Amino acid sequence: MLTNITMGQYYPVDSPIHRLDPRVKLVLTIAFIVAVFLVHTLLGYALILGFVYLVSRLAKIPFKMLIKGIKPLRMILILTFLLNLFFTAGETVLVEFWIIRITREALRQAVFYSLRLIFLVIGTSVLTLTTSPVALSDAIELLLGPLKKIHFPAHELAMMMTIALRFIPTLLDETDKIMKAQMARGADFESGNLISRAKSMVPLLVPLFVSAFRRAGDLAMAMESRCYHGGEGRTRFRVLKVTKNDYLACAAMAGLIALIILEGIFLT
Repeated sequence: MLTNITMGQYYPVDSPIHRLDPRVKLVLTIAFIVAVFLVHTLLGYALILGFVYLVSRLAKIPFKMLIKGIKPLRMILILTFLLNLFFTAGETVLVEFWIIRITREALRQAVFYSLRLIFLVIGTSVLTLTTSPVALSDAIELLLGPLKKIHFPAHELAMMMTIALRFIPTLLDETDKIMKAQMARGADFESGNLISRAKSMVPLLVPLFVSAFRRAGDLAMAMESRCYHGGEGRTRFRVLKVTKNDYLACAAMAGLIALIILEGIFLT
């Protein structure tokens, strides 16, 4: 399951999406999130799905890889679906038995909220899969640059976010190694009910926290030995530039949002 998490991982290939300016990709990801929240029909989600599939093909990322990234969230998706299904009021009753009452409006909202969560995960996964942590850090810092005039710590915030994203795959690999080591000693993480499985995960926390603190200490010593003192006076080896492909990507996203708005006006 841990290997299915795509958030924070980088997929190093040469593609038009990888070559886009990271600032543009970050802004387009925010615009994609807005587009997902604007959708209120199945046709709109079909447009979102087609757009995501096209982007994955252009980025040379296997679409199955994006789908696998949803598997670790299946419990959250099931919980979201059930809560909206049973606790949303409606007028058109589909099923009514004892205290269970399912309406068409509740089913519609449950499906739409679950799809919304799925596409939010996929959209952010595409950003991290096609953008290296260093490029993402530069993009965040440059976009937050104007806030430095009011003494906002843009560089420090970008550095913290980048380190957090960078260490997600590392911590997942460390967790997987610890699980396999304990399973070789007889630990069981798969059998039993949900509560017993949750209790069996407790012994993983101590070695995982020890490893995380050790890595944090090593990273701090490495940064200090390289005379890192924040972003003041730092230069960049690669200067970010907006190209024609970036404008085309913005036009494509604007077209998607326009289609969703028009579809919502005429079909709802």
